[in-house]
Amino acid sequence: MPTDFEIFLVATPGLEAPLRDEALAAGFADAAVVEGGVSFRGGWPDVWRANLELRGATRVLVRLWSFRAAHLAQLDKRARKLAWAEVLRPDVPVTVEATCRRSRIYHAGAAAQRVATAISEELGAPVADDAPLRIMVRIEDDLVAVSVDTTGESLHKRGFKEAVSKAPMRETIAAMFLRQCGYTGTEPVLDPMCGSGTFVIEAAEIALGLRPGRERSFAFEHLKTFDPGAWSHLRAPGPARSTDLRFFGSDRDAGAIRMSSENAERAGVGAVTVFDARSIDALQRPDGPEGLVIVNPPYGSRIGSKAPLVALHRNLGSVLRERFRGWRVGLITADKDLARATALPFTAEPPVLHGGLRVTLFRTGAL
Repeated sequence: MPTDFEIFLVATPGLEAPLRDEALAAGFADAAVVEGGVSFRGGWPDVWRANLELRGATRVLVRLWSFRAAHLAQLDKRARKLAWAEVLRPDVPVTVEATCRRSRIYHAGAAAQRVATAISEELGAPVADDAPLRIMVRIEDDLVAVSVDTTGESLHKRGFKEAVSKAPMRETIAAMFLRQCGYTGTEPVLDPMCGSGTFVIEAAEIALGLRPGRERSFAFEHLKTFDPGAWSHLRAPGPARSTDLRFFGSDRDAGAIRMSSENAERAGVGAVTVFDARSIDALQRPDGPEGLVIVNPPYGSRIGSKAPLVALHRNLGSVLRERFRGWRVGLITADKDLARATALPFTAEPPVLHGGLRVTLFRTGAL
């Protein structure tokens, strides 16, 4: 197995560019946007660090091998010659998934079965649907690319949020929206419709220098290439970073405030977060420096539900203009008319696929 290979970060569609920027800032020097995400070259320590530190990636794949195959027999023969024993352990179950595009091998299920059988018979590793390791086979124009998912559960599952609101914003998406708003951890953040507290908790973690994967496990721990000692050293907490800033969440739903507070405590940011139950009308600018208001209001999808939402957004815009002079605003919505109703001077980022909808971050400079 080479020590330098392609590492692929799966991105939420529409957030490839900020994920590339995050990867570059984290020291992955050749990170570039490619179809579906961000790619760079590195070794296994880079894989571990990407899983541990990057806030915007959905998962981290390692491109192991590629070869050409025009039919299933050829796929089977060449899959058996791959150096599975350099990467996989014979005692750890695997599962195999395949996709086929514009190829003479067109049956994804049959392709996955051939590769799974090759692994099982050549290495001895069991194959199971619920295996901790996933091998991903992509066949496009008869070129077979074999990757291993080094992440396991999606990276938005930080391991702290037990309570979630009705339509939660994924942590990976929230982190990239914060980045697109220019947030770097040096200013306060306020979410006036905080739900389960995702934006507030992400902002506080960034300010405190807390790595998103610090408490969870990863699929790469089951690979033969895993070095427990090196991993233990890498994930050891660095010097604590302190901040005088506070991060604020409010919501008219007292249950949401309770959820947010509990999630913040589990994440270790309870001391720098403030949650309280209040309506938009009762929203007040916190004491201290200007910062960022970021909000993911309801945008509705049923015909006839729009009038109350327009009124809500109009009121939100009025409150922010009157009470948050000098602050920036980020607003996420699937409906540009709702953003327009705020009468705030927004610019729009590219749309992002979230929860089956295409949502857009609208952001301002200082009001």
